[in-house]
Amino acid sequence: MILLKSPREIELIRESGRIVGQAIQLARESARPGLTTGELDVILEEFVVSQAARPAFKGFRGFPASTCISVNEVVVHGIPGNRRLKEGDIVSVDIGVEKNSYYGDGAVTFGIGSISAQASDLLATCQQALTAGIEMAKVGGRLSDISHAVQSFTESRGFNVVRDLVGHGIGKQMHEDPQVANFGPPGKGPRLQAGMTLAIEPMITVGHYAVVTLEDNWTLATADGSLAAHWEHTVAITDEGPLILTRG
Repeated sequence: MILLKSPREIELIRESGRIVGQAIQLARESARPGLTTGELDVILEEFVVSQAARPAFKGFRGFPASTCISVNEVVVHGIPGNRRLKEGDIVSVDIGVEKNSYYGDGAVTFGIGSISAQASDLLATCQQALTAGIEMAKVGGRLSDISHAVQSFTESRGFNVVRDLVGHGIGKQMHEDPQVANFGPPGKGPRLQAGMTLAIEPMITVGHYAVVTLEDNWTLATADGSLAAHWEHTVAITDEGPLILTRG
């Protein structure tokens, strides 16, 4: 069941989303060669707590950290730990926040120092694919219009969209209906209405879109070892157009 949010609820989600956006900016500023992903997780957890909020991922279905930090071929759900970041890595940081019983969820992928031209193009494509999807999050459209826009843009740039993972509704639960795929034909699925709040999150790869789950039962990486990127915003559908709720 898709739950429509009142203007007041959207503002509460936006407050959680503001913390997400600020934490993502802090991740960009803090990440550097030699820092471990575990150390970055601690920095971000301390920031979220300082905002009188709760890191939503910590303990979720047993996840052991406050953020997901995924490096290079890891697509999503990377567990922060002893891995040291190095020049040329690309790093995805995914953050969920709960405050006042409402959730925000966002992600960004960025480079550590100088990165390859291919990696730079991958990152730009993922961000622009998210923008293309958000532009279709408008009253009167269909859910798969978002999916189709993400896929079309990604594939037009020579990259692939991961099929096994999706975005989602969000509100008083971190994961609500509907699921938001990143591929498919337009004009399918529920009609988009004002008050819907969606976490739209393209996950794209340089190589094949197949993914594998690693031994920790959380980390998902590309099956062929190719680079991956992940970008996410929480978005409200309004009569005035899509409203991004995860800006810092």
